[in-house]
Amino acid sequence: MAQDAASVKSEKRYVPRLKETYRGEIVRQMMDRYGYRNPMAVPRLHKIVVNMGVGEANLNIKLLDAAADQLGAITGQKPVIRRSRKSIANFKIRKGMPIGCSVTLRGDRMWDFFDRLVSTALPRVRDFRGVPARSFDGRGNYTLGLKDQLVFLEINYAKVDKARGMNVTIVTTSRTDEEAKNLLTLLGMPFRRD
Repeated sequence: MAQDAASVKSEKRYVPRLKETYRGEIVRQMMDRYGYRNPMAVPRLHKIVVNMGVGEANLNIKLLDAAADQLGAITGQKPVIRRSRKSIANFKIRKGMPIGCSVTLRGDRMWDFFDRLVSTALPRVRDFRGVPARSFDGRGNYTLGLKDQLVFLEINYAKVDKARGMNVTIVTTSRTDEEAKNLLTLLGMPFRRD
């Protein structure tokens, strides 16, 4: 029994590859560039929000279930169904109708998702030349739109009925867009050279 407890303690806990790179190299580079004295002051990823809107859900609720299953497969976390906040007659939407699903990733799942996004999903986008650098919001957060969920390897191509887009919002703790862009560049985000 004591031997089992000792072997459990000696096993290393899983740490995402990109998180180790951030702790080992990127923090030091950001401290040198921006003059931070404390490593905890260096900007870091706070959370990633993945949102998939399903406008046709008002006609067929099963479309929302399929979108939620796909988003769950992509992120590894159960999505939350989002409902409309107000009625919009032109879109035939009433208040409280389900219109999409979203997932908020934090911790190790966030690091794993970001790694898969920049290393496998974005290079699979057709005619990919990099992501635009103008999609920052002024507070150090970056939003990226994907037109197709099939760029992720977790999606089974045979089960997809329709290509749906999604928004990926990367929330950082940086105060300026320049620091956030530098952080994301060091993490491997392929920005377009304009």
